[in-house]
Amino acid sequence: MSYTSWFEAHAAKHKTIVNKLQKQEFTKAQIIDYFDFENMVQAEPDFCPLYAEHKKCHEMESLNCYLCACPNFRFKDDGLQKIEDKTQYSFCDIDSKDGAQGIYGESIHQDCSKCSVPHHRSYVEKHFDLDWKKVMQKCVL
Repeated sequence: MSYTSWFEAHAAKHKTIVNKLQKQEFTKAQIIDYFDFENMVQAEPDFCPLYAEHKKCHEMESLNCYLCACPNFRFKDDGLQKIEDKTQYSFCDIDSKDGAQGIYGESIHQDCSKCSVPHHRSYVEKHFDLDWKKVMQKCVL
């Protein structure tokens, strides 16, 4: 699956959930609360494949799934640049100290597995928008 196809599919799932919550007149705070990992595992089991195993993408006590993916992630499906004999497809725009570039054969991809920036409630509140794609608009290059 390409970054773009995942991005579009995820945006659609996110929008469906947010629309449902808006119809129930949830406030911003209630929407953010709804996206807490523990609730999402129960209420929206198809939102993330890790939910089936009750597994978090990042080991942290209070993980919020509203910004599944990060507004600082940048990608281009056909590659950003050649580095020696490899193609870089993604990177972190803030060069997070907890992120890294992973080399997988001929490809270089951003490894965000040790970075929890977008999953903290304070970060979600700061960057919140009902439209996930608006928050994530700079990701697609």
